[in-house]
Amino acid sequence: MYPRVNFEMSETDLAELLDACKPVPVIMVGNYRPSSPQENANRAWKALGKKMGFDYMTVQPGNTQREFSAVPSETEPQRIERLKREAETKRASEIARLETEIADKQAQLFYLKSGD
Repeated sequence: MYPRVNFEMSETDLAELLDACKPVPVIMVGNYRPSSPQENANRAWKALGKKMGFDYMTVQPGNTQREFSAVPSETEPQRIERLKREAETKRASEIARLETEIADKQAQLFYLKSGD
């Protein structure tokens, strides 16, 4: 869909992300279950993705702790334009397929009518 882009987070962003991954000591009361370190990390990546403009679910590690690659987020106008392009490509492909099919059928019909 979209090409991956390399990003580099700031030291502050890295510290916030690493801090979110730490386990939090809790006292269990009733059926309440606190967020796990994984859930906290996911929220931190989501916030960073919103801040830096990437889809946090597509993050892959880079060469250093601060570097990573991800697919950039698309704005609503970009999404609408992409959907239009995809629909037009699909439409053109279907037209080409049908035209080829029609040409093949016409050739078969011509052959049958010619009596050979």
